[in-house]
Amino acid sequence: MTMQGGLTRLREELASARYPLSLPGAAEARSLTKSMSGQLGDYLIPRLARLDAPLLAVAGGSTGAGKSTLVNSLVGDTVSVASARRPTTRAPVLVCHPSDEAWFREGKLLPDLSLRIIASQAIAQGLALLDAPDIDSVEEANRVLAEQLMAAADLWLFVTTAVRYADAVPWEVLADARTRGTSLAMVLNRVPPGADGEVLPHLQEMLAEHGLGTTKLFVVGEQALAPGGLLPAAAIAPLRTWLETLAQDAVARAAVVRQTVQGAIAALGPSTLKLAAEADAQAEAINALAESVDIAYREAGSEVAHGVEDGTLFRGEVLARWQELVGTGEFMRGVQAAVGRWRDRVVSAITGKPRPTEQLQNALETGLVTFVHSAATDAAERATKAWRAHPAGAGLLRPELAEASSDIDERADRVVRDWQRGVVELVREESGKKLYYAKAGAYAANALAVTLMIVVFAATAFIPTGAEIAVGAGTAVAAQKVLEAIFGDEAVRRLATQARRDLLTRVDALLAEEAARFRKVLDSSGVDSGAGDRLRAAAAKVAAA
Repeated sequence: MTMQGGLTRLREELASARYPLSLPGAAEARSLTKSMSGQLGDYLIPRLARLDAPLLAVAGGSTGAGKSTLVNSLVGDTVSVASARRPTTRAPVLVCHPSDEAWFREGKLLPDLSLRIIASQAIAQGLALLDAPDIDSVEEANRVLAEQLMAAADLWLFVTTAVRYADAVPWEVLADARTRGTSLAMVLNRVPPGADGEVLPHLQEMLAEHGLGTTKLFVVGEQALAPGGLLPAAAIAPLRTWLETLAQDAVARAAVVRQTVQGAIAALGPSTLKLAAEADAQAEAINALAESVDIAYREAGSEVAHGVEDGTLFRGEVLARWQELVGTGEFMRGVQAAVGRWRDRVVSAITGKPRPTEQLQNALETGLVTFVHSAATDAAERATKAWRAHPAGAGLLRPELAEASSDIDERADRVVRDWQRGVVELVREESGKKLYYAKAGAYAANALAVTLMIVVFAATAFIPTGAEIAVGAGTAVAAQKVLEAIFGDEAVRRLATQARRDLLTRVDALLAEEAARFRKVLDSSGVDSGAGDRLRAAAAKVAAA
C-alpha cells in the first residue's frame, strides 16, 4: 500500500472510531481523534499529493503577541485585523504570491475552511503566510481554529513577547509542535531596549530544556509603529530575508516540508496506538458491564432454583390449600397404610371437588409469580448498583433499569401457566400408561399435576422442626406417596426432575429477557469492539509504507 493509501485508510478508521463511554481517557481520545483526522485531511494527504506546492507558514502565538501586526508588516499592508479588533472567524487570512494563488483556491489544503486569500507581490513566490487566532483566546472557537491551522502548517512561525514568553500555554503548544516534528521558527517580539541581554539567553535556555534548542530565533525590539500600524522595515528585515531565501531555495524549502511531513507521519503511530488502547478500554468496559449483568441475573436464577428446592414456596397459602385438598390427617403415622386413603382423596377431588384443586393451583401460581418478580427486582438492583460503581456505567443507566420491567408479573404469570400446562401434559402422558387414571379424565390429570408440583416444591423442604413445618413435611410426603402409588417411585423421581428442570429453564429465559434490557443499552452505546484492532492495523500499514 502507498503512503497516500495508508493515510487515507487511517483517516477512515479514525472517522469511524467512537469513545462514547465516560472513561477517564475518553475525552482526550475524542480530542486526539479530531486533531489527527484534521491534520490528515487538512495537511498530510493533500501535501503528499503535491510536495512541490508553496510553503505554508502559519503565524501563531498568545494573545497580544503581535502576530497580525507582524504579518501586516511583512506584507507591507493591513491585510489582517490586529489585536482586540480581530473577529472570531472561520475565514482566516492567507497571503501568497499571485502565481501561487490557484493552489490555495483549489481548497486542497484546509478544505473545510473558507480561507480569505489575498494575493500580494510583497510575498515571495513559493511562500504563503497565514495569520492564526490566539492559542489562548477566550473564545473556544478561536483556540480550536488556531490548533487546526497550526496542524496544517509546513512552518510554524511562533510569535511571543518579552513579557509572555515564559507563559505555560505557549510551551504546551510548542511541546506539541516538537512531538509532531513541525518545522519551527520563533519571533521574540516587543523586547524593551537593553532587555535582550537578559531575556534572550533565558528564552534560549528554555528552548533547549524543551528539546527545541535548534529553533531559528528572531528578535524584534519594542518601538513605535510606522504609519498604518506597521513595524519599521528594518525591525523585521532579518525575518523577511530568511523567509524570502527559504521561498527561493527549492532545496531548503523541500527540507522544511520533508521535516514537517515526516515528523507528522512519525507522530501518527504512537498517537494511533494510544487511541487503539482507549478503544480497547471502551470494549473492555462494555464487557465488564455485561458481565456484571450476567452475574446479577445468574444469581437471581440460582435464588429461584434454591427457593424451588428448599420448600420456600410450599408455605402459607399453598400449604393451606394443599391441606384443604387432601386433609391434614395423621400424615406422619402409618404412611404406607394410608396411601390408599390419600389416593382416594385425590380421586375424590378429581371427581367431586375441582374447586380446591384450582385454588391450590392458583396459590402455587401466585406464589411463584411473586417469587420470580422479587428475584428479577433483586437482579435489577444488583446490576444497577454494579453499573453505578463503574466509571462508564453510571452514564448508561436509565431509571427504568433499577427495577424489574413494568410487565414482569404478566410475563411471569404466562411463564408459570405455560409450565403448569407442561406439567399437566407430563402427567397426562404418564397416566396414559395407567388405564384407570386415563379414564378419569381432565380433572385427574390436573389434580395429579398439582400433586406433582407439590413434590417439585417440597423435595428437600421442611428439614427444620416446627408445628407448620412438621405438618408440611407430612403433606409433602403424602403427595409423593400418592404419586408413587399411582406411577411408581422411579417415575415420580423422573417426573419431578423433569418438571423442576422445565420450570427453571422457563424462569431463566424470563430472567434473560430482563437482563436483555441492560444488554440493549450496551449494544446501543456505540462502542465498537473491533475498533482497536482496526486502528492498529491501519497504523501498521502507514508504518510499512
